[in-house]
Amino acid sequence: MKTTQRMNKSTGLVKAIDDPPVTKALFGNVRWAWIWLLLRLYLGFEWLKAGVGKLQNPAWTGSQAGVALSGFLNGALEKTSGQHPDVQGWYAWFIKHVVLTHSVTWSYLISWGETLVGVALILGIFTGIAAFFGSFMNLSYLLAGTVSINPVLFVIAIWLVLAWKIAGWWGLDRWVLPALGTPWRPGYIFHDLSEKNSAAAVKQSSGIHS
Repeated sequence: MKTTQRMNKSTGLVKAIDDPPVTKALFGNVRWAWIWLLLRLYLGFEWLKAGVGKLQNPAWTGSQAGVALSGFLNGALEKTSGQHPDVQGWYAWFIKHVVLTHSVTWSYLISWGETLVGVALILGIFTGIAAFFGSFMNLSYLLAGTVSINPVLFVIAIWLVLAWKIAGWWGLDRWVLPALGTPWRPGYIFHDLSEKNSAAAVKQSSGIHS
């Protein structure tokens, strides 16, 4: 794979390095969006299944909310010993002093978070954001010493974040992203609002000075 370097003529220094063609195609060409559709649906189903299971479990979101999470985290705290512990000391402090002290709240946040990430990925709406929060939860579980399927889901989520522009092409993002745009490039909805506001300001200004 070849990359193209763009030079600053005045300084002679590299000012940008273009992505190779394969990267541009996979992460920016809608022709390959079907790949991300398959990965997105798989990841979304896994999160939705996990989240709905917790929402239906009283130990997560019912009368005994926080019990399941506390048990999981107490097990994680037992993995902090040894020369190469599964759970690092700084994360154990976070578990003990931040999460366990508010286990009920965190229990609901995790349950609803997993469910909403799953729904967003399946529908293909705000795919990059949903994948980011999914990867964040995967990383949290890994830091708590739980491997299971988390490494696989984490990698897929990172790929979806990188492919955010087209990962939801076969989904609602196909219409949502052009409408809303991004913080650095607003969509047509905000352009229309800006033009209306500008026109109103000009009209008001004309009225004042007339």
